[in-house]
Amino acid sequence: MKYSILLVVFVLLCTVTGRAQNIETPADVAAPPQDATCTDSGLCSKVLAVGTGDAHPDAWAKVTVHYSGWTTDGKLFDSSLKRGQPATFPLNRVIPGWTEGVQLMVVGEKRRFWIPVELAYDNMPGKPAGMLVFDVELLEIQGQPAPPPPPPTPEDVAGPPEDSQKTASGLSTKVLSPGVGTEHPKADSKVTVHYSGWTTDGKLFDSSLVRGEPVTFPLNRVIPGWTEGVQLMVAGEKRRLWIPESLAYSGAPGAPAGMLVFDIELISVE
Repeated sequence: MKYSILLVVFVLLCTVTGRAQNIETPADVAAPPQDATCTDSGLCSKVLAVGTGDAHPDAWAKVTVHYSGWTTDGKLFDSSLKRGQPATFPLNRVIPGWTEGVQLMVVGEKRRFWIPVELAYDNMPGKPAGMLVFDVELLEIQGQPAPPPPPPTPEDVAGPPEDSQKTASGLSTKVLSPGVGTEHPKADSKVTVHYSGWTTDGKLFDSSLVRGEPVTFPLNRVIPGWTEGVQLMVAGEKRRLWIPESLAYSGAPGAPAGMLVFDIELISVE
């Protein structure tokens, strides 16, 4: 009897696994068909199955989806169906084509997306390249509070002003508001901060303020300009850093390029 039960379980597992792995490549994977709808950004999509909901997710909503993704040569590179488990994530933490596209959907809907490279991984090394094709089924929307507005762009974002202080490494800084602490972090300290970062053309590329929560990390695990600059600070202090490219991402593909400007508030030092 025990062996019969085990045999049934084994057969069921094989059946489920076989179904999970049988993901058919779309016939139109190479390019969007004529009946696809395209937005101004270049994102194209086509409804595969009409949904049952009437609410669309916001850009900051948390969604649960099943999906499969292909490159335009028909290669499947990722699939929650293949894993047998849907994925849940904030919609503003994924590639831009997903953030835009899933907002078009309602619960229960299945839609195919043709996402141009600049709305996908932008040819980042180690990521699927070129235009990507996704089949997405929206299972659930979890509403989240709207994020705070982005911080204003500093007037001196293009370059350090005359009243900034420059170190021997080329890092320039300026105290925006003094702190209340007396202890400076060391290079191996763990710090908690709020921050916002801009490129010198005024583009905000990251901000803990927009996400609504500070970040904690070892100071020797970040870019050199941060490691050096935050050691100048004390708890409660706000400081602006102009970090030359050699102390930032040094032209690494996929990372913000050139000199970067950060406003940092040091909350605590461990």
